[in-house]
Amino acid sequence: MPTMGRLIGAILFGALAWYTTTLIVPLFPEGTNLGLFQEVNTFFGLVAGWTVAGPRAGTGYVASFSYGLTALVSMVVMALFFNSFVVMIERSLRKRYDGAGEAVTDVFALFMEHGLMILTPEIITTLLVGGVVGGLVTEVFGRRFT
Repeated sequence: MPTMGRLIGAILFGALAWYTTTLIVPLFPEGTNLGLFQEVNTFFGLVAGWTVAGPRAGTGYVASFSYGLTALVSMVVMALFFNSFVVMIERSLRKRYDGAGEAVTDVFALFMEHGLMILTPEIITTLLVGGVVGGLVTEVFGRRFT
């Protein structure tokens, strides 16, 4: 099992998530309480790097583009879903929903809303370049240390 690839993938995608989150924070309205937003997103970057990119390290440089982008997409989807779920729970505790169905539906509406919010050229470029570079560097370490 390519442990070094997993470790490097986790570090790189965790760093990508941390940096990208610093670009996302200013997009929220002034005074928004984000809590552990950056830490949670970094955690999902670590998970994506460890479970998606890391195990595939050593399969080739062409494949590294694919698994780098796959790790990127999984990181973004996990973070968007989790953060949307947290917002739904907060709204639910304030009795904003008439029922459970409305709350569950709102998770997906929030997912889309947050996803559209981060569709800026700076964030998309950062994610795409970071995903490709993260995959390539993970591949280099995966080949070198297995």
